[in-house]
Amino acid sequence: MPAWRLRDFHEDDLDEVISVWDQSRRPDEPHPVFTVSEAVAAARSGQPAVVAVVGEQVVGMAVAHQQGERAWITMIALSDRWRNRGIGSALLTELENRLRRIGVRRISALLPAHATGSAALRNSGYQERGELSYFEKIDHVGVSDAGLLEALGGQMIPRELWQSMAGMEAEKRIIERRIVLPLSQPDLADRYGVSPPKAVILFGPPGTGKTSFAKAVAGRLGWPFVELFPSRLAAPGVSMAAALREAFNNVMELESVVVFIDEVEEIAGSRSPIPTDPARGVTNELLKLIPAFRQHDDRLLIVATNSVRSLDSAFLRHGRFDYIIPVGPPDEVARAAIWRRYLGPNADAVEVDKLVEASEMFTPADIEFAARKGAQAAFEREIEYGRGEPARTDDYLEAIADTRPTLTLEMIAEFEEDISACTRL
Repeated sequence: MPAWRLRDFHEDDLDEVISVWDQSRRPDEPHPVFTVSEAVAAARSGQPAVVAVVGEQVVGMAVAHQQGERAWITMIALSDRWRNRGIGSALLTELENRLRRIGVRRISALLPAHATGSAALRNSGYQERGELSYFEKIDHVGVSDAGLLEALGGQMIPRELWQSMAGMEAEKRIIERRIVLPLSQPDLADRYGVSPPKAVILFGPPGTGKTSFAKAVAGRLGWPFVELFPSRLAAPGVSMAAALREAFNNVMELESVVVFIDEVEEIAGSRSPIPTDPARGVTNELLKLIPAFRQHDDRLLIVATNSVRSLDSAFLRHGRFDYIIPVGPPDEVARAAIWRRYLGPNADAVEVDKLVEASEMFTPADIEFAARKGAQAAFEREIEYGRGEPARTDDYLEAIADTRPTLTLEMIAEFEEDISACTRL
């Protein structure tokens, strides 16, 4: 067997280093802490890097990143044929010598259990710190994505939005179990044969929180949120179908994304039998775009509608949307939670049960409006009289009486029929 030797990393080693890196990782091995691009970037920027070669072929590499007296080992990679020959330990020894010469006194490494290089670390006197936990937060918007996200009018949603959505616990539980958890824990989902969703429909009366749920899902996943407004896409001389296609093409350049379309019935309603109807062409285009969108991981399409029964039947067939989830008006428990959320510091001084009873036909958006109106009335009274009185139950009851509820008995009856006919969980 030919002898191996150590030398400095050279720029033209790049392709062989990537090949060695691929060979050094087992198929079932967790993702490494440092990626190959990070390690190579460190080596190319002048950080300590050593390769092992046989003739002119690279068979191993070790890279570190120095930060004062501390250095992190960012790569230990070995070719399949050259394992268990002492190369890993030799690479580490040479790397340590270089780090010592530049003042490093503490060298650390983070590797998945039993990963390539773990034996070399033990043999070289490194101690495992089993009492430590590794924490990581990944930003799903890279530098290349940031400009595109801004151009699309997208945004990153705070994770806290999910916790702040008081009430609607039944809907939250379904959305978390069917959508959030399979997408946030794909390895576990795969182990149980669960396919993470790629597209879902939320339906229910207006004002029940469908948009908020879509944003909250994006926040939980840490993915960018992009809302498409079909009516705003078309430009002079550009058809709505072409504009929609271009918007989807742009969105799919993002590494991960939650795409949201509200009131989707405007572009996905039952198709006219007239072939030249422009609305028919837009619906056909969206039907073609959804399968292409579904082919990629880390992307989710959420559409919302106030009238699921008005959607074209092709949208409701299996294969395009994984789930069709009702988001209905809040019940008494949910209304109480929503009221307490918006009452804030006034909650303890108000009879919440009376507000819940008086706001039976209110959506979460209606409750928010009435809560603001009641607080404003108390604020203006204090400005005028300066008595130091808190907001009172009557302030909010008067605001409720002065607020026209979004819901009607007809809406609720239609929604209950749609739950029986269209829900897919």
